[in-house]
Formats: sequence, structure tokens, C-alpha cells
Amino acid sequence: MTNIILCGCSGVMGRTITELVKNDDEAKIVAGIDLADDGRTDYPVFSSIAACDVDADALIDFSSPKILDDILAYCAEKKLPAVLCATGYDEQQLEAIEAAAERSAVLRSANMSLGINTLMNLVQQAVSVLAQEGYDVEIVEKHHNQKLDAPSGTALALADSVNEAAGGCFEYVYDRSQRKQKRDRKELGISAVRGGTIVGDHDVIFAGPDEVITLSHSAYSKAVFGKGAVAAAKFLKGKGAGRYDMADVIKAK
Repeated sequence: MTNIILCGCSGVMGRTITELVKNDDEAKIVAGIDLADDGRTDYPVFSSIAACDVDADALIDFSSPKILDDILAYCAEKKLPAVLCATGYDEQQLEAIEAAAERSAVLRSANMSLGINTLMNLVQQAVSVLAQEGYDVEIVEKHHNQKLDAPSGTALALADSVNEAAGGCFEYVYDRSQRKQKRDRKELGISAVRGGTIVGDHDVIFAGPDEVITLSHSAYSKAVFGKGAVAAAKFLKGKGAGRYDMADVIKAK
């Protein structure tokens, strides 16, 4: 059994994870952290992480970057593994996460979906074969009309996977409206679509002479991110200090 503290328990993802864990015999939420207690949980909810006095095996954070410092300090003191799922960290916070990994186990990912992280592995395999043959690479991501940032963090993570496998040779291009020239072979195009209630679609397109290979992932609900976060918490249970990612979770399966 993996006992979990859930930060952001009253938010959309917090409620999603709460429902998922109810049907999971290997995980249990023992405490929640949120400024607002919606009264729908069967575990205690604290208004701050510092006030939490419940023992746990791992922490999942789907709250806000604003409380990152408090979470990292708490986890370092308790030697508590942390799964960081919030988005929008600045450079200073990313550095703080790396420093915290020297004191306790920390897992952070741009996307918690097991499917997306498997896609990243497949993309790197494709790059190793196709990039050297001159195939152009384009990434297209689609999200709902309420999403604020573009391109998505997942699209950028996919681009980084491509570039890593290609030896860092690609230049990211986000907008071609001002480019009156042919596509350079070292361009990696990243395009964003916003509309409706699309949860999240990502396509990595390899366009070569006379053929196109597309690797795709579609999320139909936010539950896929919750499932990945819970899988990550189970993986981190008992782990020593270090920086982990979803690739480690997938390898352990």
C-alpha cells in the first residue's frame, strides 16, 4: 500500500485522483492540502503543507507553483518522495527542484500520462532512423479554448526528445508567418491549435520523400494524468534522494 498526501486535493485534478484511488487496492490518500476544503473527501484536509501531521509514503502535487518552496522544504525534512505535477515553474523554481532532489526523491514531468511518456520513447526511436535520412519533423498540439499557454509544455517536451535523439541539431520554429523562404532542413516546427473542449492531442510528424509517418497521442479525459501521477507515487515509495521522471516509471513496469 502506498499512502499519499495530495496537494491541491479540491481542484479538478485533485478530485480526479481522489476518485481514482478509491478503486485502487495499492494506494490510499491519507491527507489533502488545499485552501478550500470541499467536504467531499474521506481524509483530513489541511490548509497548508506545514500543518500536515500525517505520515505518508509519497506526495502528489497538482496545486500551484506558488507553494513549491513549502512543499520542497516539507519533503526534505520528512524525506518524503514528491511527484510534482504543477506547471508554470520559473527558472529559479526549476533550479530549486534540482537542488531538492539531492535531499529526497523528486519526480517532475511536463505530462504525467503514461501514454505520452511512451510516445516520447517511440519518437526518439523514430528520430534515430528517420532524421539522418532527411525527414522533416513537425509537432502539432491541440487543446481546449481555455488553455492559456502555447505551445503546450508537452509539445516542448516532445520537441526536446526529438532534439536530444538528433544530437541537438534542430532549431524550434513556432511561427512561419514572417518567413518568406523554404523550410530549412534543421527546422523543427511546433504548432498550436486552441478550440472547444479538446483535452489534449499531440502529433509528431515525420515527413520524408513520398511518405509520412505520424506518431500520435489523444487524451480523452484528465484521468490519464491522474493515473500517471498515482503510478509515479507508487514507484517513488521507498526511493532514495534523486531526480526521477516518468521514463523511470515506465521502465519499472
